[in-house]
Amino acid sequence: MPFPNDPSPTPGGSSPPDLSRRKFLRFASGAAALTAIGGILAACGGAAAPAVSSAPASAAAKASVAASAAASPAASAAAKASVAASAAASPAASAAAGGAIKVGVLNSLSGTMAISEVAVKNATLMAIDEINKAGGVMGKQLTPVVQDGASDWPTFAEKAKLLLQNEKVAAIFGCWTSASRKATLPVVEQLNGLLYYPVQYEGLEASKNIFYIAAPPNQQIIPAVTYMLEKGWKNMYLLGSDYVFPRTANKVIKAQLKAEGGTTVAEEYTPLGSTDYSAVVSKIKGSKPQAVFNTLNGDSNVAFFKQMKAAGFTAENMPVMSVSVAEEEVAGIGVDNFKGQLTAWNYFQTMPGDTNKKFVDNFKKAYGANKVTDDPIEHAYAAVYLWAKQVEKAGSIDVDKVRAAADGVFFDSPQGKVTLDGATQHIFQKAMIGQAGDDGQFKILWDSGDKPLQPDPYLKTYSWGSTVTGS
Repeated sequence: MPFPNDPSPTPGGSSPPDLSRRKFLRFASGAAALTAIGGILAACGGAAAPAVSSAPASAAAKASVAASAAASPAASAAAKASVAASAAASPAASAAAGGAIKVGVLNSLSGTMAISEVAVKNATLMAIDEINKAGGVMGKQLTPVVQDGASDWPTFAEKAKLLLQNEKVAAIFGCWTSASRKATLPVVEQLNGLLYYPVQYEGLEASKNIFYIAAPPNQQIIPAVTYMLEKGWKNMYLLGSDYVFPRTANKVIKAQLKAEGGTTVAEEYTPLGSTDYSAVVSKIKGSKPQAVFNTLNGDSNVAFFKQMKAAGFTAENMPVMSVSVAEEEVAGIGVDNFKGQLTAWNYFQTMPGDTNKKFVDNFKKAYGANKVTDDPIEHAYAAVYLWAKQVEKAGSIDVDKVRAAADGVFFDSPQGKVTLDGATQHIFQKAMIGQAGDDGQFKILWDSGDKPLQPDPYLKTYSWGSTVTGS
């Protein structure tokens, strides 16, 4: 069913999102990045307010939010304000104007990352719709305001500012790449907004204005490396996209391999959106690793795995562990090109249980029977519910009060119970390894057990962690 004024492709439609590539600005250094963001903040104060999207029709889920009558369904557009004025009157103060609560949805709906992020946006809207049908948050309906980050980091910063300063949203749900998150971070900090980030990442970050509804390395990357070492794959080729997540993730992997008896055979990076992997495939042939650890993102994975297969590589003779390829990406890569390969996540569509079955059924009902769910989709969905529960606990959408209410808030999500850790603003969750099958779904080969893993974004529980953090 289409979303009025939603700039993304029609959910459930047969045509895929526009994947035309844009030129990317990469973070050459932290200082350069912050300088660029400062320029954006100064320049984009006059941006026009976006259209407000409605959420999809889907079955209402049980939610621990107030079930009182819905208030007026529309909120007045906020007047344009300077950063100074916004600091004096926080975005949350105006988010509930008109009886509804505005929330921002910020993902790449075009460009190289659309292959992954359109579905994440869809999951966010589904959660909003379910909460509204269950009575809303504090008795008020949620009104999503959808923006396209366009796979471009400065655009994410500009759109985040627009959402907080012009639209006065109570929270933003979105981003995928760490580069987009880091571009958004100074904006939400300066304007005292909240970003709920739903994708696994490299850790080593803490912001009072970001909730990381995602896996730091100890809940994904580190268990994946341990699994590979236990399989006897000690010599690894590290391949990633050229931006902050893969580079930092590989620092973690190299430190772990050195401490636990493994070897880094080679380390290679390609620009986001790259499609020619012939040289990389040749290097893999020449260096003869026992396995590849893959931190490519976006539609580069399509080209890489197709060219690996064309060169004669299979899961049997060259296992690849991926941390940014899930069910959604497998559909684009092609099952035959990815069959048997491994991926590390905290959720798979094949997980048992009534809660997950209902989630999968509702997602397919809203967006099409051929659609799949995956880890970032599930985390984006859970993020909205966790924020709603924080608001209910705080009795307010005030950012500081919502943050203070975080510790111990939990949600019975499709992957199982996830709980917010107030100290790190991450979640407790399990880690899993899956193997791709003939149907594009994953068989769960390993999980971390019944007890969820405590988030450790700064690697404090690892003897070798200080070699990465420098502390």
